[in-house]
Amino acid sequence: MLAPALFNDTLFDDLFDFGFPYKEFDNIDKKLYGKHAARVMKTDVREHDDHFEAEIDLPGFSKDQIALDLTDGYLTVSAEKGHGTEKKDKDGKIIRQERYSGSMQRSFYVGEDITEDDIKAKFADGVLSIIIPKKDPKPQIPERKRIAIQ
Repeated sequence: MLAPALFNDTLFDDLFDFGFPYKEFDNIDKKLYGKHAARVMKTDVREHDDHFEAEIDLPGFSKDQIALDLTDGYLTVSAEKGHGTEKKDKDGKIIRQERYSGSMQRSFYVGEDITEDDIKAKFADGVLSIIIPKKDPKPQIPERKRIAIQ
């Protein structure tokens, strides 16, 4: 059943909103990802004896749309879908599209001692699993400069 536009997702939010009049800046991510924007890239991190395991929900993405980059101790997970345009195909013209397209990213600090070869990643069933080993940080022992006694 199609409901009139009066009964949209934000009917009561609009009626009871007494906040800042220029609220469009607060909803930039909602325009791209819909009303569930707060749930994008949900991540679980588990600590084990010798490694950390992160599982990131990326439903609707394929493996080639996801990138992992390690720079200055920060692991950045990026995912990007093609920006859709209104199309007409053999099934007809799209009149409502609720699936999003766009890009998103999230960064995690993993430490300066971790290299790209240390991190293992696997993508299956819309979940990106990342294994990050624990490395003992190199001790910061102050270098002593001794003066020779004659």
